[in-house]
Amino acid sequence: MEKIIGGIVLEQVAPKEIEKRSFEIITEELKGRTFPADQDSIIKRAIHTSADFDYADNLCFSENAVAIAKEAILNGACIVTDTQMAKAGINKKSLGRHGGEVYCFMSDEDVAAEAKERGVTRAAISMEKACKLEKDVIFAIGNAPTALVELYELIQKGKIKPKLIIGVPVGFVNVVQAKELIMTAGVPYIVARGRKGGSNVAAAICNGLLYQINDER
Repeated sequence: MEKIIGGIVLEQVAPKEIEKRSFEIITEELKGRTFPADQDSIIKRAIHTSADFDYADNLCFSENAVAIAKEAILNGACIVTDTQMAKAGINKKSLGRHGGEVYCFMSDEDVAAEAKERGVTRAAISMEKACKLEKDVIFAIGNAPTALVELYELIQKGKIKPKLIIGVPVGFVNVVQAKELIMTAGVPYIVARGRKGGSNVAAAICNGLLYQINDER
């Protein structure tokens, strides 16, 4: 059904059906293009949150990344983000069902103080702090390429081995390079190659993993 307001034709969709209809439109506009079954809903969620179909091409998955991440979540892995926005967007209730929590250390006073003293970003210090968590970790990075660079170096030093790195920072300075580093770090990844990304995309990917688990149970 349609409704005309101010000369503009609006599609009439019940509130509870808006998300469903959005995914139908995404599928229609992909014009029959298909993706591996475990990646399909995650790619479409990235498109849904950004209205950007480039994620159909630039979202890259390491081998078995989705399966590895879901197993980690089922075993109580936590998620560490680089922004409060990403933390806010992740479905914490779904994660909590499996014993996981979401952390963002960016606003912690000790992180800010150490970053200032050492002349580095709070994102880098936050990644160091995450190494102290005594549980498996999935990183969801949507803003700071310095977080990815720091993670790469921590991995090479053997200080941390993430279950998954979601590397989707947005921007211009070292963003492309940091993502490429993560793809050679030797850990599972979901990376948006190029300059595009954002905290909303990082959260959408996390939720895509969580909703897949919910649908399978």
